[in-house]
Order: sequence, then structure tokens, then C-alpha cells
Amino acid sequence: MSTKTVSVSNSPVIEDRAQLVDYFARGEKARERWRIGTEHEKFVYALSDHHAPSYDEPGGIRDLLMGLTEFGWKPVEENGTVIALSGPDGAVSLEPAGQLELSGAPLDNLHETCAETGRHLNQVKAIGEKLGIGFLGLGMWPDKTRAELPIMPKGRYAIMLRHMPRVGSLGLDMMLRTCTIQVNLDYSSEADMAQKFRVGLALQPLATALFANSPFTERKPNGYLSYRSHIWSDTDPARTGMLPFVFEQGFGYERYADYALDVPMYFVYRDGRYIDAAGLSFRDFLKGELPVLPGELPTIDDWADHLSTAFPEVRLKTFLEMRGADGGPWGRICALPALWVGLLYDRQALDAAWDLVKDWSMEDREALRSAVPRLALDAPLPGGGKLRDIAGEVLDIAGAGLTARGRLNASGDNESGFLDPLREIVRTGKVPAQVLLDHYAGEWGGNPCRIYEETRF
Repeated sequence: MSTKTVSVSNSPVIEDRAQLVDYFARGEKARERWRIGTEHEKFVYALSDHHAPSYDEPGGIRDLLMGLTEFGWKPVEENGTVIALSGPDGAVSLEPAGQLELSGAPLDNLHETCAETGRHLNQVKAIGEKLGIGFLGLGMWPDKTRAELPIMPKGRYAIMLRHMPRVGSLGLDMMLRTCTIQVNLDYSSEADMAQKFRVGLALQPLATALFANSPFTERKPNGYLSYRSHIWSDTDPARTGMLPFVFEQGFGYERYADYALDVPMYFVYRDGRYIDAAGLSFRDFLKGELPVLPGELPTIDDWADHLSTAFPEVRLKTFLEMRGADGGPWGRICALPALWVGLLYDRQALDAAWDLVKDWSMEDREALRSAVPRLALDAPLPGGGKLRDIAGEVLDIAGAGLTARGRLNASGDNESGFLDPLREIVRTGKVPAQVLLDHYAGEWGGNPCRIYEETRF
């Protein structure tokens, strides 16, 4: 989730609806300027007893953030409290229960992306050794109840924690008990954005399946392979889902702006604090009729903040966000951007991917999205067969796209090797969660907490 680092005082006031649409158009970039942004979250736990550290405790989250300043990261404060870090590799921020996130810098190629991931993980592990804390790459806490988890001192989270139970039964789990990997990608035009959005939405269930890594809840198998993905089905229907309108004729910036205007607000940021606007309408804000700020018009920064509070499977800002993957280990952090860059950043690959899914109906897409959290690659495929039947073909398309990009490292390797962890999943037929369940039923003896020692970063 986003961390606010600047005031909105100098942001232009929105006086015309066209400014909302122009915001997306400003994201257009020529192909040679397309970049890759990778975000990944990880759980933080005490090595001594596996508890999730609070912000203030000795060796806790504040000490972790301050420890990372050894590597040149600069503190970002909210009301005098350090809640994030900024630096050349992007930003380090906190999720609501202390999950640690790197929002990486926009980079040219996957070799740079994976190097950035490696730097970050080496840094947090070095500080973790000093503080007695470890880091876990999973989609959901395997053992923690909501009550066992701390809350971080960020104003927007207090508002969201109050609002979530009003609109869904699992929103608090989303905030407190999950971790994800996300990829942010560019587009060159409205038409390019629309095609990438459609391919991204249609194939998001495949990414969810390949990265499914959350089979335990409170020390027991939960019946799902990606429980993190299931959680989104009952978080807040007004701001989640597969967005059927994206596949309609004429979809573009204006239609997404209409959707975003209908997403209820969470907050407005003014003078260093978050004002609770949960459930209110941004359309009213545009008319100067927002009850918590009567007579005041929104700014472009308010619009950017509001866009960050919609949580569909693919999200549009001034770039596209692919949001379907569970948290995971180092190699899979690099594999997710490889999948989407391979599919979306080469024209031939993008067209081939669209040809694969263009005949699916919206009912087909929704059914696949609903089945994947429990079944992963065994989810029924539109037209017959299972999702696993197209997984290899999709990876081949992505691999061809990466090869065509021709981004080489010092050894002369292109980017397609970053897909290898996904190729191995397709080869074995077992997604990460199924491997964990095999361990649970076998050598772990029914104790999922063995995961702390055996799969931590």
C-alpha cells in the first residue's frame, strides 16, 4: 500500500473532469522509456519465538527501519514517526501489521530488477541478524490470529481498519495477514494500455495459480492453495474484482475514471494528517460537497491517493499494476516481473497472449478467478481442460517476448532465465502451496511452523 511522503499543498486543484482522464494519459511513455517496477512484501518475525514484532519494542519494526539507514536509506516520517524509507532502490514501507515492503525503483531490465531484490534482501537479513528477526516469503501468516498481530502507526491504516468490517468479512485479514508480489508496467497509448489491461486481467488467475503460496491459517491447512487470493473475494466488492468493463468495446481512460469515481473514498490527506472520509463520494468532492471538507475541491494528489484505494486484480494509475501473486522467495520475486514483462512488453508476445484469451466470456473469466484460489493449476479452463494445459504455452510466449527484448547481462544471458522457477512448477505440476502441504503431511509432522526455519529468506 502507498506511503504518503509529500504534502498536497502545491498540487493543482481539479476544476475540470478532463483533468482526471489526463492524469492517466500523462503516464504514456515511448517504448524505449518503458520501465519495470517490482514491489514485494515479507513477514517479519522474532527468531526467538516467531512472534510478529510491534513497532516500538526493542528489536522491533522501528529499529529495523532505522537499522536500514546504515545502507543509505533516508527516513520518511508521519507526524514525527518514521514509517518508511526512501533511497535509490525506491522505498521501504510498512503494511498494516508490520509486513515490510520494498517498492522498487523503475528499472530498464530484469537483470537490474533481480539485483535490486538481492540488495534489499541482503540488507534486511544483515539488520535482522543484529536484531534477532527473520523474514518469511509467504502469501499469508501460517499461524497468527488477527489478535496476535501489531498495528503500525500510519494514519490511513487506522481509517481502513475501522472501515473494512463494514464492507466484508475478510478485509482485516487482507490488511494484517497477507503478503504479495506486484509488478508495475508502462504503456505507450490508450490503446496499448487497454490491450495490456485485458491480457493482464484475463491471465491474472494463471499468475495467482503459479504463485499460490498460502495454504495455512492458524496452524492448519485452510483448504486453499492461495488463501490470500480468496481473501479478496470478501474484502470490499466496491473496490475489488475482475472489472468486466475493461473488456467492453471502447474501454479507455475515461471509463476507468468513471469506475474510480464510483469507488467509495477512504480518506483525504491534509496538513500531515489523514481525514476520515470512508464511504464518501469523490463525485461529491468534485462538486465541493464532501461533508468532511465542505466547500473544498480536490487536488490531483487527492485523485492519485484515491486511485490507490481501489484494489482490482489489475489497477491503473499512471502505469499498470499486476496484483495477483502471493508473496514468495527470492527466485519467484524475480519470476513475476519476468512473466509480465515477457507477455506485455513485446508486441508479438502481447498479441499472442491476447489471441489465447480473447474468446473467453466474462463468465469464463469470473469462473476461473473464483476457482483458482482453491484449485490453482487444476482450475477448469474455459472451453475444457485445466489451467495447467495453457501454463506452458503462456510461459513460452513470455520467454519469446523476453528473448526478443534482447536485454543481456554481462555474461550474455537474456532475461528469459528468470522464468525458470515457473517452468519448474509447470514441469512438476505442483504449485508452491502444494509443496508446502506435502512437507506438512510428511517430515513436518503436521506442524506448519517448521516453515520458519526451512523457507525463510
